[in-house]
Amino acid sequence: MARARERLRAFVARIPRPGRRRSRQRHQLRTGLLPTDSAIHPYARALGLVTLVLVGAWLGLLIVGAVRAPVGPMDTTMTLRPSLSGGTKINVSPLGALELDSHAAPIRLDVDVDRLDPVRSQALVEHPERLSGLQQEVADDVRDGSRELAWRSCVAVVSGATALGLAVYRRPRRALAAGGLALALLAASGASAYATWNPKSVLEPKFSGLLSSAPSVVGNARSIVTEFDVYQKELARLVTNVTKLYDATSTLPVYQPDPGTVRVLHVSDIHLNPAAWHIIGSLVEQYKIDVIIDSGDTMDHGSTAENAFLDPIPDLGAPYVWVRGNHDSPATQRYLQGLKNVHVLDEGRAVTVSGLRVAGTGDPQFTPDRTTVPGGDPAERMAGIRLASALRDQRRAGTPVDIAVAHNPVAARETDGVVPLALAGHVHHRENEQLPLGTRLKIEGSTGGGGLRAVQNEEPEQVRASVLYLDRGTRALQAWDEITLGGLGLTTAEVSRHLVATPPPRSGPSSPPRSPAP
Repeated sequence: MARARERLRAFVARIPRPGRRRSRQRHQLRTGLLPTDSAIHPYARALGLVTLVLVGAWLGLLIVGAVRAPVGPMDTTMTLRPSLSGGTKINVSPLGALELDSHAAPIRLDVDVDRLDPVRSQALVEHPERLSGLQQEVADDVRDGSRELAWRSCVAVVSGATALGLAVYRRPRRALAAGGLALALLAASGASAYATWNPKSVLEPKFSGLLSSAPSVVGNARSIVTEFDVYQKELARLVTNVTKLYDATSTLPVYQPDPGTVRVLHVSDIHLNPAAWHIIGSLVEQYKIDVIIDSGDTMDHGSTAENAFLDPIPDLGAPYVWVRGNHDSPATQRYLQGLKNVHVLDEGRAVTVSGLRVAGTGDPQFTPDRTTVPGGDPAERMAGIRLASALRDQRRAGTPVDIAVAHNPVAARETDGVVPLALAGHVHHRENEQLPLGTRLKIEGSTGGGGLRAVQNEEPEQVRASVLYLDRGTRALQAWDEITLGGLGLTTAEVSRHLVATPPPRSGPSSPPRSPAP
């Protein structure tokens, strides 16, 4: 009996009591151990904590981890981002991005070049002696920005992980543990980045966006590094160049033509240089331009990403007549056709603007497209022959054309004898030629100073444009001003005046008589 009584007592003791179970659950809740914790593997709990820390740190960096830092005359934004491969990414809007394999760590440095500060740029213009110290100033700015970024990143990851830990675990001790782990992971990442830092990564950059053509545009990256002193001096001078160009155009001498004169601004080969729009706008205002004629190569690659570059055209202050160059794609042409106050000419199409009858054709070749075989000069001549045929049709219809426009001079020469004046570009230098049958061919240089390609040349390429003065009654060319501005690193301005003693007669019996130019 005694043995049976002991067995019964032991059995009853093993039966769980509701009060005891509730007391144990309350204790587990106070200590942060849920009833299911005992069933979770320790590795799974550790993985959950690490996941929470990583998510919280990422949210902290995303919300408060960015640092706005001035670097020389530029405003930049520096941030750290989680990454599996590490490295550095420099975003240069709207051109694209540059990626460097600078380090191997689970964090990536992002640098966004936001804008060029006009006040600091103007200070460099007014005090050119500061250019000598620009390199040291940039180095100091980068160092200060990196130091501030490091402190802010520490605060961001600790705050993010701690806040998320408190929201999930509801225990300050575990939340602080999450913040401490986040700080430890950031420190380990920083140590890994420091240990694997590769200063030679700039020799093999990866370009994206419009900068994907940078190796062919700005030269081999290795030469940029080996000749960095030359590049940094040119870059510092480039900062001052745009402002000085604006100052130069605002003081150009203004020709005082007869009130009946039509003023035409001939530009060409802008090649994606945004400073060209400011220069053109200034010339339109200074010279009271009636119509702008662009003989093509406004773009550099003709991609749709470049189309936004064309948006300032409707606000230049004068009608804009345009023909396609060999760097302008059909997509470029379609985009321009949708802009206000723009007249796109192709396949001999003619338009009357400010009393002038202008016809033109687009370049038959699109050279950035490497999938097609260039047609060369024969293709250009055929385009010119089709343009000349359209000009003859216009003359027979009683609407003779005053100015023919083509991008390539080879095509423009085919219009000799059927139009008084032909305009072209393409070659990036000026030519003025009286063709055998009487047509005057004027070839304009690059109004964009060669655009992005200018840094590839040994000598800076100048910015060129011309103002043509035509009699409103006879549409005869009376005179023209050749405007030349300094290119990369140069700030000179020159205007040369040229008069037409006897303008060439318009061929054909239907042409109105022309009076001699003064």
